[in-house]
Amino acid sequence: MSIETPHATPISFASDNYAGAHPEVLEAVAAANTGHAPAYGADPWTARFGDVVRDLFGEQAEAFPVFNGTGANVLSLQASLPRWGAVICAQTAHINVDEGGAPERVASLKLLAVPAEHGKLTPELVDREAWGWGDEHRAQPLAVSISQSTELGTCYTAAEVRALADHAHERGMVLHMDGSRLGNAAAHLGCSLAEITSGAGVDVLSLGGTKNGLLGAEAVVVLNPAAATGLPYLRKLDMQLGSKMRFVSAQLLALYEGDLWLRSARHANSMATRLRAGLETLIADGVGIDLPHPTQSNAVFAALPPEAQARAHERFHFYDWPGDASLVRLMCAFDTSPNDVDALLAAIAG
Repeated sequence: MSIETPHATPISFASDNYAGAHPEVLEAVAAANTGHAPAYGADPWTARFGDVVRDLFGEQAEAFPVFNGTGANVLSLQASLPRWGAVICAQTAHINVDEGGAPERVASLKLLAVPAEHGKLTPELVDREAWGWGDEHRAQPLAVSISQSTELGTCYTAAEVRALADHAHERGMVLHMDGSRLGNAAAHLGCSLAEITSGAGVDVLSLGGTKNGLLGAEAVVVLNPAAATGLPYLRKLDMQLGSKMRFVSAQLLALYEGDLWLRSARHANSMATRLRAGLETLIADGVGIDLPHPTQSNAVFAALPPEAQARAHERFHFYDWPGDASLVRLMCAFDTSPNDVDALLAAIAG
């Protein structure tokens, strides 16, 4: 049975989730498909991934493979807070606008969202909601959650993460990082994964995979054992415990044991840089385009004239950003090519 590609072109700028699985990942899954292996994580692949996580993030790190990013975020926060806990996050955070209320419905946690320029929290912004401890009428602010990279494609430096971690810890709060695009941030910043996570004071990490070429594999990584408890039980309770976990762990191994995460992230970032440069050229030529956010990962946000937006939509799928009819998000992936970028620019230019 053959299935036709649903669009005229198989390349989309809607999301890096649209990209297929990386060939090296598919090879790793096939290699793991060898007879029987113990279920629920008692397999050699999962054990090896635990070793890799400790190599990357420090000896204290503990990994819990899961199926998706929402599951990783919910588990991370649920394990870090009591039921009366609240989480401070940016208004644009994925946990606030793109997870169907899962942190609040499943984890029973109140989200305290604050407006943040370019999607980045600061200690001063945290303090807008970091108050009311001991007040039985208010959900208790006990965690700060940041996205790396942010939903607007920007990145926190290691110093910025450390400032937030210190600020949170001084107030008895945990720092969680949604690292669905952590590799893209590290590639942009030119640093290791640890430098912007465990080395900067992050307590619990949602480690991304799907947006960087995996079939459907993420992980919760506990960086501070004192910050999260009950994960083995919560993972089962929240339906994120894979019986054939070797296939999830094999994907994570393929991405993180070597440099595949970095190669893929660098390429996606470079395509976004190429796209932004092309848009800046069009701006210089008089096309009425605005670029409201820095391009620091694999996302480009652009406000396009209506006719240019319509032309681009005829050839490529991408998302118009909610709340602003002219603003679009253009995402690049590990398999985006220079020709794809140039074709999009040509469509916008007309």
